[in-house]
Amino acid sequence: MRFAFGTLTALPVRVTRWDRDAARGGMVCAPVAGAVLGLCAGALGGILLLLGAGPLLAAVAAVALPAALTRGLHLDGLADTADGLGSGKPAEDALRIMKQPDIGPFGVVTLVLLLFAQTAALAELYADGWAHGAAAAAVAAVAARCALTLASRAGVPAARPDGLGAAVAGVVPVRTALTVAAVSTTVCAVAGAVFGPWAAAQTALAVLAGLGAAELLLRHCRSRFGGVTGDVFGALAETAATVALIVLVLG
Repeated sequence: MRFAFGTLTALPVRVTRWDRDAARGGMVCAPVAGAVLGLCAGALGGILLLLGAGPLLAAVAAVALPAALTRGLHLDGLADTADGLGSGKPAEDALRIMKQPDIGPFGVVTLVLLLFAQTAALAELYADGWAHGAAAAAVAAVAARCALTLASRAGVPAARPDGLGAAVAGVVPVRTALTVAAVSTTVCAVAGAVFGPWAAAQTALAVLAGLGAAELLLRHCRSRFGGVTGDVFGALAETAATVALIVLVLG
């Protein structure tokens, strides 16, 4: 749990171990860290809505808080991955582009569109009531971190010999990763059942769609880069969260 919160959030949790066993446990617990971030984000948006703010401002707050509580880690990874994929260069050159501190045009456009999509989706959900928006923020955050658990499964190699990607690549047994995904989906569906049977099914579908989109991106990154990096993990998380929110809006 320390590994999960210490590496995936900016909360004041000190990581005392950095070995494969700690990494395995941390990535298994990743959805728990997501739930905490999502509940905080959803609660902030809900409070603003109850205080008289509009759905758009509530949505902006719900998107901004996870970014702040992760120091923009996942968003930075998304931008770097977009630059690497968009470069069209061989794996070695693309990985070098991803390590550069600046953000290129592909990264900027991807960040802007993704943040717009998340904010627009949450604004619609908050317009249906503070509880709908808050629940959606939590579900999206759980889906995002569950995607990281799946990406850490055995058989997924690291693209570099160092960094967070190398530390967690392949540490989670496949069966364990699938179990975490099933439990996360079930818990989210049960939470969605508060709003009715259809909401429960839609919530489960949203999580599965988010995980499916992240899996497609993971396969593409493995093909292009030869494996995963810390940046790829960030891109997977943001992709899963965005797709989950879009599915929740479509209902």
